[in-house]
This record gives sequence, structure tokens and C-alpha cells, in this order.
Amino acid sequence: MNPDLSPAPDAFRKRFPVLERRVHLAGCSLGARSADLDTALARMLDDMADGGAPWALFEEQVRLARVQFAALVGARTDQIAVVPNASVGAYQVASALEWTARPKVVTTTLEFPSVAHVWLAQRPRGAEVVHAEQAEEYAELTDERTRLVSVPLIGYQDADRLPAERIARAAHDAGADVFVDAYQAVGVAPVDVRRLECDYLVAGTAKYLLGLPGLAFLYVREPGGMPREPRLTGWFGRVDPFAFDPRRLDFAPTAARFETGTPAIPACYAANAGLRLIRSLDPNAVRAHVHDLTDLAGDRLTALGHRVRALPRERRGAHIGLLAADPPALAARLADRGIAVSPRGDVVRLSFHYYNNADDVAALCAALGAPKQR
Repeated sequence: MNPDLSPAPDAFRKRFPVLERRVHLAGCSLGARSADLDTALARMLDDMADGGAPWALFEEQVRLARVQFAALVGARTDQIAVVPNASVGAYQVASALEWTARPKVVTTTLEFPSVAHVWLAQRPRGAEVVHAEQAEEYAELTDERTRLVSVPLIGYQDADRLPAERIARAAHDAGADVFVDAYQAVGVAPVDVRRLECDYLVAGTAKYLLGLPGLAFLYVREPGGMPREPRLTGWFGRVDPFAFDPRRLDFAPTAARFETGTPAIPACYAANAGLRLIRSLDPNAVRAHVHDLTDLAGDRLTALGHRVRALPRERRGAHIGLLAADPPALAARLADRGIAVSPRGDVVRLSFHYYNNADDVAALCAALGAPKQR
């Protein structure tokens, strides 16, 4: 994206009419609803009404989503599989790996359970899962027995940005593959699979890509170079899905081999709307804008007397954590005030996107006030 062509935050915000009456600080869980998303879903309904059996139109939406995501992360289209969620993407990778000669999986306690549990589930197949508590421990744990190193680009709990590029280089030096979960990064930070030098990457559409739940993408650097075929499959994983041959199991030579059955078509329409919005932006400008807002929110909340968990700017993703005695209850109270946030663990996550502004921070602070003294 040419930075000179990227819309200003105020212009981008106008694509989200809902923000005129609500404050949305929950993009780390579900992105704000845009007018573009509404238009896309209306188009799907029109396609259903006008097309009779509009499967060719649906297939075009799947193809376009693959193309747009590939362009966003610097991949080739043939390296992208359309999957239902990050868990299925991780499982497809795990199922196509052998764990006999190199059984170790190095992951982290910062990994979102949706991915972390997939690695644990490989233990009956021989996998040995070890966890790094800090980013620096990855190198210590990675050795000649390591088959896979799994790293979240941004941690889901505290928005900790891990040094994925450095971890990937060390993993490759040891002969291990690298899996990156970019779900909390793509859309609010530059993500380039070539710069990351990862072998696999997953990200989905529900959060900062401004789509709906039900769709994710799996990047595979060498789709045909894995030890095994994926264990989970379906008709979209075939060389020709429209051959309709129940006796033949041929896997596509591209990343489509990791696909299964019919994708969630409404999520594909929504994904294309969100991806078009994100691809209209300069990702570096988005990251700077988000960091400015997280700085502002952290400073103002701290001045009010609240306890805030926020990493240094250079290590921070798109959200900060507001410590609370009962995060779900606080999230519910804020929702009653028209402010959407996302509780996780001992914090209420306050996440920001390019559509947010300083008025959102002011509204949050006004709703919270100073904490009650005990």
C-alpha cells in the first residue's frame, strides 16, 4: 500500500457507522462492524435470490479471499489454504508431520490454547511438547530433536510481541520448522511471511481483519514438501474438486490440499470486505496510530489510579490490559455504557484499531472514573 494513498484515521472511521453510538475496544476478540461488511452480506443475499444456485459466485468469493490474504502477507496464492479457524490450520500442519526422529515441539505458555492444545494432542503420536516461559528460552529449548517451533506473533493475553524473526532463524539453524500464529497481529501491524521466514502461518478474519468468525487462512511455504498428507480432508482438498470421484484421494499440489469441505460462505463475503478495507491502509501507519492510542489510554488510566498492564511500545501489540477484580463483570458494566471490551484472565483487554480515536479513550475513562478505594 502506498502510504500517500492511505486514508486518514478519521476518514477510515466513517466506514463504521456503529462507532457514532458505541465505543469499540474489543477488536482483539471481534472487529467492529463496518458498512462494507453490511454491503457484502446484502450482496450475498442478493446473489442467492438472483442466482438460483449461485455456487459459481460463492466459489469466486473463496478464491478472492485467498488472493487478498496472500497479497496482504506477502505470499503466493498457491501457498494459502482457506480453513475454518486457526485450530484446524494448526491441526492440518501437525497431522502432516512425523514425530519419530524429531519428536519435540517447542511452544510457549503465551500461546493461545486453540493452537497450543493441538500440539498437546499430538503426544499420542510421539510428540514431546515443551514450553518456553520467555522468548529467550526458545533458543535454549530448540535442539536437533526439535521438529516444530510454534510462536505467536502477538500474545493474546498481554499483547506481547515476540521476536518471531529471531526465533525462526534459530529454529531453522537447528533444522526445525516454524509455525506462527498471527491472529492478533494481522490487520494492525505489518505481517510478511518472507520477513518472518516461517514455514507455516495462521490468521483469521474475526478480529483485526474486520470480518466474521468462521474463516481463517493457513500459509504453507512448501505445500507439497511435507512428510505426510493431512489427516483431515474433504472435497476441496482434491486436485479437481469437481471430479466427484469417491474412489480416488488425490491431494492438490498447492496449499489447497489442506482444505476440507465447503467454507463458511457468509464469512468469505465478509472477509473480502474486511480485507479490502485493510489493504487500503498503510500497515506502518496503522501500527503507529494504534500505539499512540494504547500509550494515551495507559497514561490516562494510570493517572486516574487504575492498574494497567502494558508492555513497552516496541514490544506491544494492539491492546493493553486493565487489571480488575472481576473482568467479566466490569466488561458487562462497560457494555451497558456502550463500550465494548474483551475480558481475559485477570484483565479487561482494551484493543485499538485504525478506526479508534482519542474520543474513545476519553469515553472509556469517563465511564470508569477513578477506582473505588477499599
